Amino acid sequence: MQVLNTPQLTHLQVGEKLKILQIEALKDMGMPEHNSSHEAVIVVQEGKAILKTEHKEYVLKKGSTMLVPAGLEHSLTVLKDFKAVAIMATDSIINFKK
Repeated sequence: MQVLNTPQLTHLQVGEKLKILQIEALKDMGMPEHNSSHEAVIVVQEGKAILKTEHKEYVLKKGSTMLVPAGLEHSLTVLKDFKAVAIMATDSIINFKK
């Protein structure tokens, strides 16, 4: 049986133009390098994580927000149990690098 070590993504609401995803992850979980077809707003509710791009690392912690541009390759490493919402276009697609 394979143990999943990636955050759980849950659709909270889907409207005509926007959708809201809940992101939940335990310490030491992570998301491999990926991008989104549209920009996304991340609002951190709990915990701490590092969002890493090719040129910079961003600390995401409770109360912080971040606008992630469309197409920006990034990964996520969870440092403390993490909970956030991602707000993006309804037709936005998350593409994981192979």
